[in-house]
Amino acid sequence: MSATNAPAPVTVIGLGPMGQAMAAALLRAGHPVTTWNRTPGRAGELVSAGATLAPTPAAAVASGELVILSLTDYPAMYDILGPIAEDSRRPGLLAGKVLVNLSSDTPEASREAAVWAAKHGAAFVTGGVMVPAPAVGTPDAYVFYSGPKDVFEAHEPALRVIGEPRYLGGDPGLAQLFYQAHLDVFLTTLSSLLHATALVTAAGVPAADFLPGALDTVTDIRAMIGDGRELADALEAGEHSGHLSTALMMGATADHILRTSATAGVDVELPKAVKSHYDRAIAAGRGTQNWTALYEVIKARS
Repeated sequence: MSATNAPAPVTVIGLGPMGQAMAAALLRAGHPVTTWNRTPGRAGELVSAGATLAPTPAAAVASGELVILSLTDYPAMYDILGPIAEDSRRPGLLAGKVLVNLSSDTPEASREAAVWAAKHGAAFVTGGVMVPAPAVGTPDAYVFYSGPKDVFEAHEPALRVIGEPRYLGGDPGLAQLFYQAHLDVFLTTLSSLLHATALVTAAGVPAADFLPGALDTVTDIRAMIGDGRELADALEAGEHSGHLSTALMMGATADHILRTSATAGVDVELPKAVKSHYDRAIAAGRGTQNWTALYEVIKARS
């Protein structure tokens, strides 16, 4: 491989499980990797594999153009990079850098961070990694990105090492929006799985007798709604015709789940929240419409 085509240097700041996985994947792909973490001991295996442990965040940032952040949230980025940006003794340390923040926060926090980065001469790309740390760098991994398209494309080869890049557009908030929306589905599903398990175990049924079938139910949801395109069209058009799964019928089931939970002594907050969607749709005169009519009481008011 020629020097001009050699893998670019990458800095990874934050060595939790996700940061370690990303740095390791980049190393395997031949990228020179510099790391920094508040707890230097976390870099041990990476250093053994060829990474450089920077003594300070400033030294880490100075090692290359591309700086990937894997932190708890965006305030952690300001805690670490803020002193660098405001250091009057060494002005302009962030100038010309590309900050790719793969930490979790809100879309608005991403937009504010892009403005902050631009103020200090840095380009800013938002990302959301959609797999757990062990899957980083595997064919199953994918990552949402948003921000300046030319900046993203310039560094896409390095970012692709982490997972398949899915670029959403120039708005820095889009990647976080998709990330949080996907996790909305994920976290709610996990809570419902635990709640349902608690229902059956309250009756003395072993969890192992229930969970395999429950996971089939999760998988079968896709069979019910297809690939999502037809559902998306219906939601966008406000069309909720249907006679097999009306809000009235599904709402009755939601009420049964709530009462079953209460009788079993299981926490009722999740089924209560679900039932409230059906109650409000029915109260709005949508009881005979399809269950998708719940969207009309859930979506933001204009």
